[in-house]
Amino acid sequence: MRKKIKNMDRGILLMLLASLSFAMMGGFAKLLTDSLPPLEITFFRNITGVILVGITLWKIPLKQKGGKPFLLLFRGTMGFLALLAYFYIMAYIPLGEAVTYNKTSPIFVAIFAYIFLKEELPKTAFLAIIIGFIGIVLVAKPDGFSLDKYDALGIFSGIGAALAYTSIRELRKYYDTRAIVLSFMGIGTIGPIILMSLAPFVEHSEGDMLFAEFIMPIGNEWFMILAVGVFATISQLLMTKAYELTKAGIVGTISYSNIVFAIIIGMILGDPIPDIWTFLGIILVIISGILVTVPKVSNKKDVKNN
Repeated sequence: MRKKIKNMDRGILLMLLASLSFAMMGGFAKLLTDSLPPLEITFFRNITGVILVGITLWKIPLKQKGGKPFLLLFRGTMGFLALLAYFYIMAYIPLGEAVTYNKTSPIFVAIFAYIFLKEELPKTAFLAIIIGFIGIVLVAKPDGFSLDKYDALGIFSGIGAALAYTSIRELRKYYDTRAIVLSFMGIGTIGPIILMSLAPFVEHSEGDMLFAEFIMPIGNEWFMILAVGVFATISQLLMTKAYELTKAGIVGTISYSNIVFAIIIGMILGDPIPDIWTFLGIILVIISGILVTVPKVSNKKDVKNN
């Protein structure tokens, strides 16, 4: 019993540190958007992971049966586009709001798992979805029935991440975890190279999300690029360990602390204090995510979320 409690405490602490690390990554990425295009930041973010995963593949070969290459490609593509959208909106909206949009993914995972994987939705999930969408509306503050470009891309970052996470549930039956991770980071490295190469031939490409010419980093930009990669890697490692030590439902709930960290870091970087409606929307998104996650605590099989 004491061991379980000790593991739970460690898992919560590690998830808090993972959330802080993720927010730090966002802070450095936001600073970089002042001088480098988000597409390039996405490239540097992912190539670090490709190198690290590549080293493990060289030491320990993949053990898998495969058979779902298109689903693997889909997972990588959606993960890449969701991350690109996330980095893109950081330049235009407060960091806390960008992270909030990204953290809507559990809401959409519940929907997609129900539609595509035929997973049952607990009663709390229906309530969570309604609360979550109300929260999204309060954060986005649409003009009538239209969203501005950045809020729309923010919501897409959550939807894209959810599609990627949902596909992982099926891919784990066929592929080594490293292969699934590499599908995301590999496409997130190759995709930007192709898109940056095409940028000179696309009109009005400067500043666009998908097409932007490569800008050679200078001075402390290299430090910030390294920080993005390091904090992203640390966040992944700490999060993985937290899920190993503590129930997924508890760890998933604690993961929403990264919104709080992101708001604080964003304000340090010059973001305005969220107004009352934005703040209420953020709270509703957090409540929604917890309502989706909590039922997993009582699940004896306790399937871990990625």
